Amino acid sequence: MNLPAQASVRVAVLIPCFNEEAAIARVVADFRAALPGVEVHVYDNNSTDRTVEVARAAGALVGFETAQGKGHVVRRMFADIDADIFVMVDGDSTYDAASAPALVDLLRSRQLDMVVGCRVETETAAYRRGHRFGNHLLTSAVRLLFGQRFTDILSGYRVFSRRFVKSFPALSRGFEIETELTVHALELAMPVAELPAPYGARPEGSASKLRTYADGFRILRLIASLYRNEKPLQFFSILSTLLALTAVGLSVPLFVTYFRTGLVPRFPTAILVTGMMVISALGYTCGLILDTVTRGRKELKRMAYLAIPPLGGRPDGVEDGR
Repeated sequence: MNLPAQASVRVAVLIPCFNEEAAIARVVADFRAALPGVEVHVYDNNSTDRTVEVARAAGALVGFETAQGKGHVVRRMFADIDADIFVMVDGDSTYDAASAPALVDLLRSRQLDMVVGCRVETETAAYRRGHRFGNHLLTSAVRLLFGQRFTDILSGYRVFSRRFVKSFPALSRGFEIETELTVHALELAMPVAELPAPYGARPEGSASKLRTYADGFRILRLIASLYRNEKPLQFFSILSTLLALTAVGLSVPLFVTYFRTGLVPRFPTAILVTGMMVISALGYTCGLILDTVTRGRKELKRMAYLAIPPLGGRPDGVEDGR
């Protein structure tokens, strides 16, 4: 990436940090070398070690977010920093800074809104035990519910357009933020892409802040919540159908007895089946109503997104037409 020839394009590197004294200096230095002339912003999230001092000494601009959690930090960074292109990366030195120019160039040349650095392991210890399976499980869930456009939804290495960053609500508090970023792009049908990027182990003295089971459950819960909020008709239709099928199954013996004897001896079961069918119908009706509300909300989000000018220039392969 030749920044001098693109002096009008402002690129900012955003690094959320919590206790990364052992790694942050290398991360800042590597990205300043890979993307000469860019601003590198490190946002500290209540570190108890020397992360702030080390980051400043390495040449980073340091900001602060006191609400604990990566989601809070990303929300603060997206609100505070203005640029044309944003490179977001974790401060643990696991992501390859040399891949940044290719990610940025892909975003610019195709006028995309997000490019994800899809992790390619370079060391056996890159993933902690259970992380590989968890990533596969959560990615598969998002692909099933929202569309098959990503193979690594939990990657912390991403490049965004200004249009994406300034229209992103950022409601998550912790490590669910990557999932929210992914679903936001999918639901607004933004132009996105993935690019393989080497992924290595943390340096000695640096420890992962991700809690495998607790954070994995929170991400899974967020996926279910986003599915309910973004696709309410599908969500409530599934629940209503399951409830209706259960009611039908319970009612079969009642109908058999009735046709044989003309009697309905099990009134509690009959009342239960009736109630389940009523609730099923109400659930489907709620889905219809919420789907209309969601469509209107999505239109507003799309209009807010379109109100921000895209990065200048034509994407490769687009002709003038005159």
